[in-house]
Amino acid sequence: MESNEHSEGSSDSEGDNDDIQLRDRDVDLREEVEVCNGRLRRRAVSANFRDDFDDEGTDEDANDDEDSGDDQLSGDSASSADDSGEASDPEDELENTSKWKESLLARTMSRRSDNLMQLVYGLPSTKLGSVAEENDDSEANSSDDEFFRPKGQKQQAKNESPSFGDIDGEDCSKFFKAELKDWSNEDLIKSIRDRFVTGNWSKATLRGQDTDDRGEDDEEMYGDFEDLETGEVHMAQTDENVEAKDDPEVEERRLKKLAQRAKFDAQYDGSELSDDEVDDVKKKSRREQSNEGGYFDKLKEEMELRKQMNISELNDLDEETRVDIEGFRTGTYVRLEVHGVPFELVEHFDPCHPILVGGIGLGEENTGFMQASLKRHRWHRKVLKTKDPIIVSIGWRRFQTTPVYAIEDRNGRHRMLKYTPEHMHCFAMFWGPLAPPKSGVLAVQNLSNNQVPFRITATGWVQEFNNTARIVKKIKLTGTPCKIFKKTALIKGMFTSDLEVARFEGAAIRTVSGIRGQVKKAAKIEPGDMLKRKGENTEGIARCTFEDRILMSDIVFLRAWVNVEVPTYSNPVTTALQPREQTWQGMRTTAELRKAHNIPTPHNKDSVYKPIERKPRKFNPVEIPAKLQQLLPFKSKPKDTAKQKKAPVENRVPVIMQPSEKKTHAAIQQLRLIKHEKAKKKKIKEQQKKKAYEAEKAKTELLTKKRQREERRVRYREEDKQKKRARR
Repeated sequence: MESNEHSEGSSDSEGDNDDIQLRDRDVDLREEVEVCNGRLRRRAVSANFRDDFDDEGTDEDANDDEDSGDDQLSGDSASSADDSGEASDPEDELENTSKWKESLLARTMSRRSDNLMQLVYGLPSTKLGSVAEENDDSEANSSDDEFFRPKGQKQQAKNESPSFGDIDGEDCSKFFKAELKDWSNEDLIKSIRDRFVTGNWSKATLRGQDTDDRGEDDEEMYGDFEDLETGEVHMAQTDENVEAKDDPEVEERRLKKLAQRAKFDAQYDGSELSDDEVDDVKKKSRREQSNEGGYFDKLKEEMELRKQMNISELNDLDEETRVDIEGFRTGTYVRLEVHGVPFELVEHFDPCHPILVGGIGLGEENTGFMQASLKRHRWHRKVLKTKDPIIVSIGWRRFQTTPVYAIEDRNGRHRMLKYTPEHMHCFAMFWGPLAPPKSGVLAVQNLSNNQVPFRITATGWVQEFNNTARIVKKIKLTGTPCKIFKKTALIKGMFTSDLEVARFEGAAIRTVSGIRGQVKKAAKIEPGDMLKRKGENTEGIARCTFEDRILMSDIVFLRAWVNVEVPTYSNPVTTALQPREQTWQGMRTTAELRKAHNIPTPHNKDSVYKPIERKPRKFNPVEIPAKLQQLLPFKSKPKDTAKQKKAPVENRVPVIMQPSEKKTHAAIQQLRLIKHEKAKKKKIKEQQKKKAYEAEKAKTELLTKKRQREERRVRYREEDKQKKRARR
């Protein structure tokens, strides 16, 4: 600012000197045109002081080029024009001088070029005093600049020493004594006391904050105030009363205040709002509900306030009333007395094995069917068999049961599995104490700790309880026809009674040859229908209809699904009623019983795979009548010749050759042998030539494939380049 004022003062003084010189001389102005660097330049000159004006004009041009901005130039010219107008009294001199100034200003403005650096970044300041004055002026002009001011800049501006951030202002190698602090001052020593181990570290969050910027906030947060609702007067928080938060009375007052605040908000929230304001509040609440984070934060705050209200209300009650309302609080000492316990529990009690006490939910004391998703553990060696007993641990329960394994088909049918599948889950339906869904299931077969294989057999979780899902298995019934009518037949051996026939009425059946049929009803055997053998049962014979007539040798079978009953067996594990060294033993599997009693596994011969033995069928010869043979063409006539009972004469009578015939026959055999040898050698040569040709052909094909592959690669590369050019 000082430099700007200095430049303005110099320009005013020069303008006054020019006016004085113009008044002393006779003004004789004229316009002169000259060509400079290919451009026409005009200027106002006078014959009296042409030389002087030329020197001044060049000096002014140089000064104009070094000028800082448009505003400064216009201000200088305006001030010089005003000074000249005040100094000159005659009107003619004023008019001539003003015209001369106007033309000079216009030409100077047309010749000067704008300095973009100065327009964007302002004037270059080399003095720290001018920078400080500009900062003070900017602070006085706008109060909003403090909002965008960096942290600590205000304290830096008040510092007497120059700012070391301005590298062009001062030499950074110099040392300024103003930066030193007086460490003999007790207040300064106390300000850094909390930075050491012996200080109060709870004030770490307040370090680095500007005291001036937070002065008003500190007055609002920590100043003296009076609670208008409770009438309590709160003093400012200082170092002496910082530790007062641990006082239980202060904590109790804080909880009561929170409870009263929540109660007040619940009673008077929205009571004094107009209809429009209520609508705005509803719209705003809907928008806030769309924001999950804000909604959950508000919900947590409401829950916390409700909790504090409950605590403040319960604190005023005695212990007995509070226990009746709230129940026993966490951490309360409990002593249990259990009645009706078997004496074995006390007799075999081991203090090294504590007893865990827990509770079960409503409905868990009942017993019923449960459906679990079970998977055999991959470390268990054997698969699990349906209806083999396993020990299941679900929640607080441990019991032995016999599950039935099943899998769900695509049509939703639960098909029974004889064994658990490999590496996948299956359904397990069993009877036992009910457990809530999503409860974990752990299954073992033996509780002994001395077994070598992995003890855990299966894992899973409970899906449903009291489930009525039907588990079915596939069954195939076979029978044979006992009497055949046109398209109806009586089938025996498929059912054992007429009641079973009535159960399967309408079921689809088929024969091995593929003829389909249907079960109609139980057949009534009449005396002439069939021959009754000794000891043969006449019940269970079904009347069935088929698409076509069947044969007596056909086998009829029926495919059906029957329900599988889940065993209602559940045996609780009573390990607490016996010594710890004794292993609990439940129901054993069928394999264990057979091994213990040395019973062999039953073997069904019909279940063994046997090779299919079929007798060769003999067909009778086709006999064509003689008259029909005469009408048939020669191509279709049978060419079968009748077998001769005696051999022909050529086969029965030997031929004895003469010596000449023997020589001729031997010569013919030799010639034939030579011919065969030549043909054999020729064939071998042809095979060798063929192999050589095939090898050469393979090499040629390989070279051709390589060449074609390279050609395709080049072609595809060119096509790719063309596509890229087209995209550009």
